[in-house]
Amino acid sequence: MLLSLLYVLLSGIALPVGGIQMQYLWRNQLGDVYSLGLGSAACLGAAAATMTGWCSLTVGSFICTLVCTLVCFFVTLKVNTQQLITFGILFGTFIGSLGTIVVTNAPTGDLLKQYYLWGAANFRLEGVTTGDIIFSLALFGIGLTAALSQAGLLTRHFRSETEISDLGKALLLLAIMCLVTSAVSICGPIGFISLGVPNLSRLICKKTDIRHHYLISSAMGVGLLLVTYLVVQYVNFGIYLPVSATMAILALPLMALIFIKGKTGPDAA
Repeated sequence: MLLSLLYVLLSGIALPVGGIQMQYLWRNQLGDVYSLGLGSAACLGAAAATMTGWCSLTVGSFICTLVCTLVCFFVTLKVNTQQLITFGILFGTFIGSLGTIVVTNAPTGDLLKQYYLWGAANFRLEGVTTGDIIFSLALFGIGLTAALSQAGLLTRHFRSETEISDLGKALLLLAIMCLVTSAVSICGPIGFISLGVPNLSRLICKKTDIRHHYLISSAMGVGLLLVTYLVVQYVNFGIYLPVSATMAILALPLMALIFIKGKTGPDAA
């Protein structure tokens, strides 16, 4: 129970902080950690590990997300932001297709169920080892340290006061992926909070200093994820409720708020 709550806390911080960094790095409100194929890579690694048994589910997920990170790292050195986003979408689709092939050829129904339970992100941490936990916490520490140390640079870049070099962007991308992978490799892909929560934070707080949004996004991410976790555990009406799907339902009013505010904002037609 305590370990599950630890990862509710870690995921509630890692995903929104990674999301707001992507938005500042791209200067685009559609910036999201999953746009570069991380979620698809995590699913592919988990599927391959589950179906073949060559390693633990979380280790397989971690290895594939790291490979995805390294690919995006080198692509960042060669292309502009718009091209990177396009590449990320195409790359994610390619990886997702590989994952679909692996899953649809599952040797047994039990293995297929094990994979989908991981993908449901219910924080049960089945099959997670002590080594997985230590590795994940180390990645989280590295990613969060990098986020805090580069906050000033990202803020100035977002304000167009300075430009981050291609190498600098690649290194920031690597740090962001370390932060997000710390959650995804253990808990599975969790949607909305890496994209919706940072946008809500920017609606609530008009300050451009990214450190304000680190705090607001983290608080909102942890709160939303904790509420979803409690609903799944104790208000499930006797059925199995995946965290990712339940969060999407609970977050619908927040998504509506984003669009309503955007429509009625100063830039609305």
